[in-house]
Amino acid sequence: MELPGFAVAVWMFVCFHASVVGYPNGRVREACTSMVPCHGSSPQLSPEHTITVNGTEFKPGDNIEVHLSGPDFEGFFIQARDAEHLDSPAVGSFVLADRRHSQLLTCGRTKNSAVSHTSKAKKKDIKVYWIAPEDAPKRVQFLATVVKKYRIFWVKIPGPIVSQPDVLSPTPPLHATSEPMSTSHPASYISKPFSASGCGITKFCIRNPTNCDPGSASCFFLSFQQEGSSVFIEMSGPSEGYLAFAFSQDQWMGGDDAYLCVNVDHHIHVSTAHLKERSHPLLDGENALEDVSWRLADGVLQCSFRRGIHLPAYKERFNLDTSYYIFLADGEASEGGLIYKHHRQPLVTNGPYNVTGLPQDIGGSRAPRLIKAHGTLMFFAWITTVSIGVIVARFFKPVWNHSFLFGKELWFQVHRMLMLTTVLLTSISFVLPFVYRGGWSQQAGFHPYLGCAVMALTIFQPLMAGFRPSRHAPRRQLFNWFHWSTGTTARILAVVTMFLGMDLPALDLPDPWDTYAMIGFVAWHVGTDVLLEIHSYCLVRKVEVIEDDRVQILQSLTSAEAEGRLFKQIVLAIYVCGNVVFLVAFLIAINQV
Repeated sequence: MELPGFAVAVWMFVCFHASVVGYPNGRVREACTSMVPCHGSSPQLSPEHTITVNGTEFKPGDNIEVHLSGPDFEGFFIQARDAEHLDSPAVGSFVLADRRHSQLLTCGRTKNSAVSHTSKAKKKDIKVYWIAPEDAPKRVQFLATVVKKYRIFWVKIPGPIVSQPDVLSPTPPLHATSEPMSTSHPASYISKPFSASGCGITKFCIRNPTNCDPGSASCFFLSFQQEGSSVFIEMSGPSEGYLAFAFSQDQWMGGDDAYLCVNVDHHIHVSTAHLKERSHPLLDGENALEDVSWRLADGVLQCSFRRGIHLPAYKERFNLDTSYYIFLADGEASEGGLIYKHHRQPLVTNGPYNVTGLPQDIGGSRAPRLIKAHGTLMFFAWITTVSIGVIVARFFKPVWNHSFLFGKELWFQVHRMLMLTTVLLTSISFVLPFVYRGGWSQQAGFHPYLGCAVMALTIFQPLMAGFRPSRHAPRRQLFNWFHWSTGTTARILAVVTMFLGMDLPALDLPDPWDTYAMIGFVAWHVGTDVLLEIHSYCLVRKVEVIEDDRVQILQSLTSAEAEGRLFKQIVLAIYVCGNVVFLVAFLIAINQV
């Protein structure tokens, strides 16, 4: 009787603990079998949410788009099971469409066999892709558990049933959409890394980093060599998932001619595709590529193939005697060959190029020019002009109070000039991402929200300064407090926003250097501020201890002011130089991405 009682106590503790903390991070492997959240209440009976799919039939290796939608919900748990035995283990694996709101879980021995939430953030719609396994049952049903609130949830909401047709052989496993991929010619194996010896002489090359060796484990390489009426193409880079490049009429994804080399069970499948906006590539049913070869060794993926300069029989293929922007992307692929969205911005050439024209050896950029300009202006504004302007206003009033510029005290004119420059730079920089994106970005997390808050405070600060009361007015102290608190809040939010922006895919400064550099700048500014505060305090104490003699006090005050003025000017000069060093470092990093 002891052991069962102890087991019950343990079970009650686990459920009680789970009911207190819940599963806000979505790691609900404990519910793999029952799909029941341990929330201490009974499930609802009439579901409000629905599961839909984009097809009713499948073959092993196919992928099916699965949608879970309905009123706002916090958590979810999706599986596919044998429709004839719903208590059996999960069937097949999933691929994510949105990594912010969903994550993959492993139930039992099947990797990625379930999908759950990543946080308690409210959501209305979840999209995932289900990959049918080779040993899939004849009929598969999708099930979902949905948590609307902590004690309001539905368990095993039944979804559509998809079934296998009576076929003798399955289609190949590589699918970016439901269209099958075929290769017209057998592929051979590449014996050694590519060479850059003919770049700029006999072939057109793109390398990242610039002038890197294609044989190294960090070099992305793409080359085009015209041979009569065809072009021989080589592509390699550090990836164990996929490499892809595309010809584009502009610097935006959509309507592009794409070529993919995808790792499927340690074999590389090479195919052509068409990019339709920002969605999965549409693989072609017929392949126009010849002389296909590949190699996968030491984490470097290589593939090569030949295609005609003109392919009138293939409407989606571009003519290669015209100039195009060229994209080069890499990313992960599932075991079945379904490609994930690339984690970082694709490499894009700085202008349109004709790969059959004059051979060139060029680089590219993973950050669009408008985003680079956005980062440059923001760094310039909040690392230099704001920081120096704050130091001047806080510590240089007594130093420059007898110096005037255009009828105003020098410290005030310098402070005002630097702050107005900040407003101008921030306003210009604020507009650039909207111009680039054509609207609001849904992929940038909290960065745009905080950026809007910084922009609002930046505009509000000079407007408030325009209504500044006179020096001896009763409301002057209240104004000073609001002016200081608004400026300080804007600076803190700006630093947090820059921290978040540095790692966004559109800029993605090198890790962990960018974080250390920003921490260094914050420490540099705080250290300078503390040093000047300590100096001011010591200066006041020095004057206070002088004996009570009027002439002696006046002489000592004059001497102390001179000493304080020299020290502060030296500190300011060093501080400005340090800020310039941080700014130059960030600008160099931005120019290299």
